[in-house]
Amino acid sequence: MKKSKIALGVFLVGALTAAVGCGSGTSGSGGNGTGANGGGSSTNSSTKQTITFLHWRGEDVPTFNKIISEFEQKNPNITVQMQVIPSDQYIAQAQANLTGSHGADVFTSFPGAEFTAIAKAGLYTDLSGQAFIQDYNSNLLGSGQQDGKQLAVPYQVVFNMPVYNQDLFSKLGLQPPTDWNGFLQLCQKLKANGDTPIVFAGKVSAGQFFNDMVMNNVPDPKVFTGLLDGSSKLTDSGFLKTFQQLSELAKKGYFQNGPLGTSQDAATAIFAQGKSGMLALGSYQITPVNKDNNSAFKMGLMAPITTDSPDQAKYVGIDTTTFMLGVNAKSQHKAAAEKFIDFLSQPDIAAEYANGTSQMVTVKNVNYTDPALKAMEPELTKALRFQPMYTLTNQQVVDAVTNTVEDVISGTDPTAAAEKGQKAIDQALSQK
Repeated sequence: MKKSKIALGVFLVGALTAAVGCGSGTSGSGGNGTGANGGGSSTNSSTKQTITFLHWRGEDVPTFNKIISEFEQKNPNITVQMQVIPSDQYIAQAQANLTGSHGADVFTSFPGAEFTAIAKAGLYTDLSGQAFIQDYNSNLLGSGQQDGKQLAVPYQVVFNMPVYNQDLFSKLGLQPPTDWNGFLQLCQKLKANGDTPIVFAGKVSAGQFFNDMVMNNVPDPKVFTGLLDGSSKLTDSGFLKTFQQLSELAKKGYFQNGPLGTSQDAATAIFAQGKSGMLALGSYQITPVNKDNNSAFKMGLMAPITTDSPDQAKYVGIDTTTFMLGVNAKSQHKAAAEKFIDFLSQPDIAAEYANGTSQMVTVKNVNYTDPALKAMEPELTKALRFQPMYTLTNQQVVDAVTNTVEDVISGTDPTAAAEKGQKAIDQALSQK
């Protein structure tokens, strides 16, 4: 979201007009929170308090219910009410919630444009002095930092690269390719077998899959973030190559019918049927797939390598530190909110969350017992790039990029689509 006066105006208008439709779950107790030492309303042991915890991961509700129950048992004077907003509605509705008179006390946010917008609006409590910060891997905290302050704590490490059907690959004798020609051959073999090579989830995949396609075509992060100040253009060679490759995938029929009109849930359901090679989302979708098909097949992670040869590829995948825990600066129960985050930060509780949801976490000394997580652990040692789209802190620029991806997949000539997208970026930058 843009940090200009216009963007903040949109942010505040949205806060006044957006309806906050939340599915809520109140959960159970737990936690040996050691107490928060941050600012805000003081919490005394005899005062009953209710705090609200807002996030977008409905699939995590059963695990959070158990963790919250443990927290409440150890903190009987604090009740945690959980509210969940679907991920595709979260940005608009969560911001509306936080600026309201009874906004969430603990909330999650996405890195990048949303984090920047919330920080600019002054809605984060500075967590820099909290003892629980020491429970995290310091190299994974950067996405929640601004101006030397830890405004939010990234809780998850997500791999934003396609999930692939390992059983189907094994059946067909396929291996994750190491160059662009190999990726095209892989897709063709899947299609020839009657399988959908890539299941695409509309606007969500437009941003997610673009990260993987652009990571080696535009390896210099300064070139990517140059879109924010005009020093780079969507018509530059690396971006244009990416759009041309996306166009090639679409023209060869490697996406399912109607990819732009397929929701995230629908795409997950299609992939879960076992007749698709890849799901163009990320590791966060493994649990929903397993839920849809009762763990019918094994899954792995692979990003398309877009270079002509393996040695030209600087990166093999994308990661993101996300699901960033923050305390609302307007909260009347800051100490209780900080105590809850403190509890979530303890290695045994973080392990309970991770293994219960198949989500890797940023907390240190976590024992992963879930088979999917054990399989993903080696990804942390590979040459991964932080999700490029999250380095774009202007939402209008983000929208221009994803709209260009959608235009290309819908059949627009890549050069024409890039020129159209760049005009939208130029207009956004002129409004600064």
